[in-house]
Amino acid sequence: MNNAIPATAGTLFIVAAPSGAGKTTLVRKLMERDPGIRHSVSYTTRPPRPAEQGGHDYHFIDIQTFLAMRERGDFLEWAEVHGNFYGTSKSWLLDEMRAGRDTLLEIDWQGAQQVRTLLPRTVSIFIVPPSIEELERRLRARGQDSEDVIQRRVAAALGELRHVDEFDFVIINNNLQEALEDLAAAVRA
Repeated sequence: MNNAIPATAGTLFIVAAPSGAGKTTLVRKLMERDPGIRHSVSYTTRPPRPAEQGGHDYHFIDIQTFLAMRERGDFLEWAEVHGNFYGTSKSWLLDEMRAGRDTLLEIDWQGAQQVRTLLPRTVSIFIVPPSIEELERRLRARGQDSEDVIQRRVAAALGELRHVDEFDFVIINNNLQEALEDLAAAVRA
């Protein structure tokens, strides 16, 4: 597949964050505010959470399908996170960019590294919680995970935060409205 992106292409934005930092909420609010930005829907092998819709939140697929897609080279980036696979459709994303549409990816730091290598003009934004204690509180407040899963996510977040200096913008999500304004400003910049 031809990965060439013309100079007139749309901008690719990556938004990454540790689990519980508020990335999904911030991206959803940004998309409501700026409908001109396209949102890439990732593929995942994890089961849907309550209220998530296939094709809108994620493309929910089984592991065998994911691995077959990976082998065919269908993903621009992919990663295994918390025991589940996630990936971004290469053809959809490149088609959007070639058409001049700004596109946003919600991915983890591993995927961000892969994408920046392939598409160096990418704008990367990392969302961080105000503290690890607040991150743990948010994970508990979700009421979706066992104690063991929460502790694994907190430990993973500590590792993810070591990659913060790889991103173009860092936003501390201490106050949702302020963080949204910061995210919108990073996209405008």
